[in-house]
Amino acid sequence: MPDVITNIIFAIGLVFVIEGFLYALFPTAMKKMMAAALEQNENNLRTAGLIAAFIGLVIIYVIK
Repeated sequence: MPDVITNIIFAIGLVFVIEGFLYALFPTAMKKMMAAALEQNENNLRTAGLIAAFIGLVIIYVIK
């Protein structure tokens, strides 16, 4: 497989590992966070998602 595809699969796997640990270690806090997210309006969630994606891209750019 090309390196790009391998890196994408690796990154997706890493997301699953991190989220899995969060749900396993802090189930009550994760439920509270989901409830809080449901109360937010869509524009706030969209903005937070775009900011998180941008920060992720910057981290990837700096590391590569």
